[in-house]
Amino acid sequence: MPLFEFVCSKCNQTFEELVRSANVIEEVLCPSCGSSEIKKKISMFASKSSGSSSFSLGSASSASCSPAGT
Repeated sequence: MPLFEFVCSKCNQTFEELVRSANVIEEVLCPSCGSSEIKKKISMFASKSSGSSSFSLGSASSASCSPAGT
């Protein structure tokens, strides 16, 4: 299940929610105030290539980092 990041339009609270499908996003409520007036944020993602110890962060300007001590 994908993990999406949302922001509430009423209380400005940012939160994450596991969502089974795109249709279920309409049913997500703010955990702070219970509002259904939420917006899905565009989040950065990280991926790890097989056979590599480096991580790649997905963004407009892609960056890579290696674990500490390497």
